[in-house]
Amino acid sequence: MRFLFVTVDVLPEHRDAFIAATALNHAGSVAEPGCRRFDVLNDQSAPNRFYLYEIYDDAAAIAAHRETSHYQQWSVTVGPMMAAPRSALKGEVVLPQPWR
Repeated sequence: MRFLFVTVDVLPEHRDAFIAATALNHAGSVAEPGCRRFDVLNDQSAPNRFYLYEIYDDAAAIAAHRETSHYQQWSVTVGPMMAAPRSALKGEVVLPQPWR
């Protein structure tokens, strides 16, 4: 299993629009066969900072995710809403195993 932990800082005036666009991406992502988890988190100490915690079966599932229309639409839509480029941590799930 592979994970992505994406940090997104959103311009304050785009907060609600970012959440709406991300909800559409979330709905499409959790329906993907290789996606095991897709959480959208908001930082209490920084209300315009969001984290996307994603778990996929493998690197191929992540690559397939990036080819979906919902992800591509999200990326184009939220790009101008960001206060800075998003960052991502990438890694392997150690525990629990098996993940399901």
